[in-house]
Amino acid sequence: QVQLVESGGGLVQAGGSLRLSCAASGRAFSTAAMAWFRQAPGKEREFAAAISWTGGSTYYAGSVKGRFTISRDNARNTVYLQMNSLKPEDTAVYYCAAATYTRFIPSEYDYWGQGTQVTVSS
Repeated sequence: QVQLVESGGGLVQAGGSLRLSCAASGRAFSTAAMAWFRQAPGKEREFAAAISWTGGSTYYAGSVKGRFTISRDNARNTVYLQMNSLKPEDTAVYYCAAATYTRFIPSEYDYWGQGTQVTVSS
């Protein structure tokens, strides 16, 4: 069992940066693949970034590659998403998710946080 709580969202101007955090509870965190998804109003939830349980492999959607960085600290049971050069189209609710294996679609993740709102103004 893994429980996830996101934080760090907010309002930022285009070109700015934010760092999201996802604090996890449960012994399974250190062996779980972790991911960030996002959902904009009226749109489906989409993959943003994922990281393997060791942190040795990372994966990004094309729309965020080069601007976002996913990382994890297994000693702190926390995964991060550093978001730079933010654009208005990055506006969405960002969700942290955990799964046994690294996957890229929401239905393959077992545990979810409640989400944190990111709003990028133009």
